[in-house]
This record gives sequence, structure tokens and C-alpha cells, in this order.
Amino acid sequence: MWMIGTFVILIFSAIVHEVSHGLAAEQLGDDTAREEGRITLNPVSHIDPYGTLLLPLVMWVATGGRFFFGSAKPVPVNFNRLRNPRLGMFLVSLAGPLSNFILAVVLVIPIRLGLANQISYPFLLLGIYINLLLGTFNLIPIPPLDGSKIIAAIVPTRAANWILGLEKYGFLLVLAFVLLNWFGYVLLPVVEGFWRVAGLSLADLFTVLSH
Repeated sequence: MWMIGTFVILIFSAIVHEVSHGLAAEQLGDDTAREEGRITLNPVSHIDPYGTLLLPLVMWVATGGRFFFGSAKPVPVNFNRLRNPRLGMFLVSLAGPLSNFILAVVLVIPIRLGLANQISYPFLLLGIYINLLLGTFNLIPIPPLDGSKIIAAIVPTRAANWILGLEKYGFLLVLAFVLLNWFGYVLLPVVEGFWRVAGLSLADLFTVLSH
């Protein structure tokens, strides 16, 4: 039950993440995502054999069930079609993680208003956590994660090309980052800080995550 719930929340959040990239690109001059039918919440349009199916399985097995991560098929963006390619790359790349942080805030609202019940409460906490995880993880400056493009957009061209050129090693670098538990050191302060500001119970979150 929890495994299915986690997967559904993760994939929905990843789809929102990708659609946000596409919408931002469209507003900034590139409608490639719209032309390819990717500005939709229909999961069929976003399933990627690698990111949606293989990556979660590999992460789950490799970490002994400690870490579960996946992604939707990346929305196509032609940065050269943006009115300002550098600024556009920055804003389009930021749009995905920002959408996850916004979703996390939205999911806090029914809890704070006392609208959550015994069934919805743990899933709301799980949704908040997963969106914080997705937003934070994608800000890590390792290609092909969004953080690498955000950094590439603000550094000199030579440095940007070097950063983006690391993408061929991306999966191994990301896997190493997770297995060495470096991501845990990044994620924990974000979760603790958000939980404190939102007035939520960390004990309840740990109970949910222990299932």
C-alpha cells in the first residue's frame, strides 16, 4: 500500500516538475514541449523506461530500501529558441524544482486547516516530503539535474561547457552522491527547516517513513 502510494505521489510530482519546465520554456519563447504534446498531466505522455521504471528500482535495491527516487521523461526544451538563452536556461531549469516546493506548501494547507483525517494525513506528509526531496535533489549541480543548468547559466561559457559535458557520467555521479549519503546531508536541513516553519511534527514524518 505504502509502496504504491509513494510511487503514485512521486510520479505525479515528477510530472508536475516536467510540465513546469515546459510551461516556463513556452512563456520564454520555446514551444517545443507544446508541439510534442508534453504540456499535460496525462502520465502516459511522461513515462520514461529509465527514469520512471529503472531508476526507482535501481535506487531502491542499491540503497537497501533507504532511498527511492524516480523521474518523468524530460520535457524537450530548445534553449536556443528562448528569447534570452542564458536567462531562459536559468528560469526554465529553476521552474521544475520551484514547482515541487510550491506543491509541498500547498499540501501543508489542509493539515494546518485541520482538514486532514487519519487516512489522508500520512499521505499528505509523504507528499510534502517527496516534493521537498524532488525539489532539493534536482537543485544539485550534477548533470543532467536542473542545478547543473542553473549553474551553467550564470558561469562563463567555458565553465558552463565543462559542467554540461559531465552529463555522460551523470548517472554514476548521481548514484555515488546518493550511496555516499551526501544527499542526506543536503536534504535533512531542508526537511527540518520546512517542518519547523510549517509547524508540522517531525515525529509523525519519521513514523510515516518507517513504514
